[in-house]
Amino acid sequence: MEARYQVALDCVDVHKAFGATQVLTGINVKIARGQIVAMVGSSGCGKSTLLNMIVGTHEPTSGRILLTRAGESYEVQGHGPDRGMVYQEYSLYPHLSALHNVALGLMLGSTTIPARLVGSITGSWRRARKAQLEASEAMLARLGLAGHTHKFPHQLSGGQRQRVAIARALIMQPEILLLDEPFGALDEETRHDARRVLLDLYDENMKAVQEGGEPPHTVIMVTHQLEEAVHVGDRVIGLSKHWKGRDGRGARVVYDKAAPVFHASDPIRNGRITHQAEELYEIVFDGRDLDPHEHRTFWETVAQGQAEGVLAPRS
Repeated sequence: MEARYQVALDCVDVHKAFGATQVLTGINVKIARGQIVAMVGSSGCGKSTLLNMIVGTHEPTSGRILLTRAGESYEVQGHGPDRGMVYQEYSLYPHLSALHNVALGLMLGSTTIPARLVGSITGSWRRARKAQLEASEAMLARLGLAGHTHKFPHQLSGGQRQRVAIARALIMQPEILLLDEPFGALDEETRHDARRVLLDLYDENMKAVQEGGEPPHTVIMVTHQLEEAVHVGDRVIGLSKHWKGRDGRGARVVYDKAAPVFHASDPIRNGRITHQAEELYEIVFDGRDLDPHEHRTFWETVAQGQAEGVLAPRS
């Protein structure tokens, strides 16, 4: 029995400074394809900065961020369609319906204005657009929005708008989906429904693995909700500025552990979630003078065959 995986992302000794302010120091994080990873830490510790470096809108001051596609590694050089980003603010176009918000990326990514003009004459654009809208409608249905495709953003609830934003990112089939506080503006009931989207994605990953394929979704989510961090994925990473020997340097990873894997249909086992959430608070938020290596046991767990979910040992 062994855990088989492909590396989707590898941050190698990444540092980030803005002028004289060091934000991140020595970030070394390797994420396997199919993982849903939650990232936590105090405000200002560089979580969003790290996401922005992965998506390509910021550059590391030093170090490398490597992605893998079809077995080939390459360094992040600016933004690309292989990474999708979803923010707390939704960023939907108010004059477009949910369906056309989702289909916009397909249109812009596969055609140019001259090609659409020529295609409108030949009929090829009409056929292509029909396929794009059908794919977008199917994606919205997957996320529980089948009855809302023709509504505009102001006609949707906050949770529905966030699911449209996630659908818009997923329709581009990114290698990695990045979520920056995606549910932060939602009330608790709506957050619960929105979390099910991530649990459903993990179920799709598990189904693909069980059928001998590659898991389609790799997700990194920044959140301030510790129980949410434990609930939605299979791993939690914590950043802190309070590590031993910091001497004015930025935050680094002080926590990296496996989390229990839940399915969308599972009742929530509050004991496991609460226990790890309390541990996260004590180490990542309340800890001082931390040993940066003491609580980074994720890959040891994998090597010992104790991981759950997509990295669980398989015969």
